[in-house]
Amino acid sequence: MVTGKRPFGWPLLVALTNGRTRISDERLTAAVRDKVILVTGSSYGIGEATARRLAAAGATVLLVARTGEQLQVVADEIRASGGSAYVYPANLAEPAAVEELVRTVLAEHERVDVLVNNAGKSIRRSVADTYQRFHDIERTNAINYLGPAKLVLELLPSMRERRSGHIVNVSTAGVRTPPMARWSAYLASKSAFDVWLRCVAQEVRGDGVTTSTVYMGLVHTRMSEPTPLLNKMPGLTPAQAADQVCTAVAERPHNITPPFVRPADAVGNLLRVPTDRLLEQYFRRTGGGKKR
Repeated sequence: MVTGKRPFGWPLLVALTNGRTRISDERLTAAVRDKVILVTGSSYGIGEATARRLAAAGATVLLVARTGEQLQVVADEIRASGGSAYVYPANLAEPAAVEELVRTVLAEHERVDVLVNNAGKSIRRSVADTYQRFHDIERTNAINYLGPAKLVLELLPSMRERRSGHIVNVSTAGVRTPPMARWSAYLASKSAFDVWLRCVAQEVRGDGVTTSTVYMGLVHTRMSEPTPLLNKMPGLTPAQAADQVCTAVAERPHNITPPFVRPADAVGNLLRVPTDRLLEQYFRRTGGGKKR
């Protein structure tokens, strides 16, 4: 986590680079009261903060993650505050576990009104350091692409039958900006699910199922903490990030995108070769130029 004193104007810098969307408690309550909302990756970080806020607004939250004990802690605290929460430990990287999860959830709650696809795996590793670690790519795809896709496929039939449902994809701004060295496995997996869901959205909107993608900027969580460079950069707290997710749940926009993303995307496409060369030089100057 980021600690220490920050310079004057730091909150404004955070807002300009990562966006600051705040939905009122009244608007959120009106949108989610009595809704059944499944939040993946809800044991820590953005998922936990999102689940707590949704529950406080009157939603029934279904907490999903691998860590059952921590999920129970979150659920107990939500219930102690008067909210409604249920715990469903599951490894979303295992297709059979996803099938069992959805069977159980639909049997116990009859429906899922909103799916918040938040669970993810971050990995920052050069390709040279991945030569003997193909499992890094497999695991990252299993969690960031294949698992979420399987979960959507399992929930879609019931949503389309009821002609009602909303899917929120908590993605990363990195899929909309020029690709960077060391992030190949992570950005490829997040990009794959992003494109997959956008294609699916065209097929299901006519059946009353909508989608929103939150292209999340930097958030200071347990996932980003191992990367020293990220700890020095302006980023959101989990609660601030949860504001963006809750806005997507309540208002159902096509996407929520940080201010810096669109100009960065435009420049990266217009000047693709020089942008790639610039990032290549940055990689070499930060220790990536060693021969392997």
